[in-house]
Amino acid sequence: MAANDRAAAPGKSGGGSGGSGTEALMRASLSAVAPGMALRDGLERILRGNTGGLIVLGMDKTVETMCTGGFVLDVEFTATRLRELCKLDGALILDKDITKILRAGVQLVPDASIPTEETGTRHRTADRVSKQCGFPVISVSQSMRLIALYVDGERRVLEESAAILSRANQALATLERYKLRLDEVAGTLSALEIEDLVTVRDVTAVSQRLEMVRRIATEIAEYVVELGTDGRLLSLQLDELIAGVEPERELVVRDYVPEPTAKRSRTVAEAMTELDALSHTELLELPVVARALGYSGSPETLDSAVSPRGYRLLAKVPRLPGAIIERLVEHFGGLQKLLAASVDDLQTVDGVGEARARSVREGLSRLAESSILERYV
Repeated sequence: MAANDRAAAPGKSGGGSGGSGTEALMRASLSAVAPGMALRDGLERILRGNTGGLIVLGMDKTVETMCTGGFVLDVEFTATRLRELCKLDGALILDKDITKILRAGVQLVPDASIPTEETGTRHRTADRVSKQCGFPVISVSQSMRLIALYVDGERRVLEESAAILSRANQALATLERYKLRLDEVAGTLSALEIEDLVTVRDVTAVSQRLEMVRRIATEIAEYVVELGTDGRLLSLQLDELIAGVEPERELVVRDYVPEPTAKRSRTVAEAMTELDALSHTELLELPVVARALGYSGSPETLDSAVSPRGYRLLAKVPRLPGAIIERLVEHFGGLQKLLAASVDDLQTVDGVGEARARSVREGLSRLAESSILERYV
């Protein structure tokens, strides 16, 4: 198989560990069977030939104990060989890098006590083998004419590119609308920060929109993986739309996470984890989002005034290192004091010379002017 036709090796999940390990393995496996990959070509040849197939993407002692009969081959993987060998009544074992066909015509005998909801013999075997050995397993159904991928208890049916593209384009249109709304509320927040009129509601609205955009982008990224070479244009559009969203999300949290008190304390990392853990329904409720940020979430709290520390606007100043931003925020303690600081005041911060002080002063002034103009003109 040509090097440029190979996906990242699916690897092994560790035998039912679940969580992010399973998600990473599923993502790598989907990439390996995406349109344009040699393995996908072989699977589609099997479908067109009206035969079925059972393929294990990995070999170790656990897999070996499940194998009976068949032939030891250890030959280079090609799509045509995969198609021809699937004519045999048995499973195929590939290496985890999908470079070699190790065995063919094998009968797999997994542990029958492993629970499965599948009904067909081939699908039940695929599900149990995947759960027992931790490697991805592919089942090609002759009667239903579908390709199913089993990864550590999860089942994913592979679809045609046209169907995936249709859903991906719908999601992309939604992302464009959400990103437009995000830009509006973020611009409003910048103007309110300059005027020192920010409330918890304003901060929560921006955090909510950032999280919505990020989640839709994650969904589209999954489509890009499934589309393989057919998803290149979609990937470019996605990258352009979400540029800067992840850093902005962290900067908003760093600006507004409440100072620790005896009753309540929340770090930036904890707040971001809480936001990530919100369900789609919870994300629609501003009080719930406010609680994730570390506020009480009551109506009175939503309308209470808050002041930013200044991370977000300082990050918009060109060529300003993160270490200098940290020192400026630590020295002045808030955005309003930064906006009021003169060039001489800024130079008192370690690492800020006259040239950099002027750059910060002019950068903040331009941001203030543009934010106010965008809000009121």
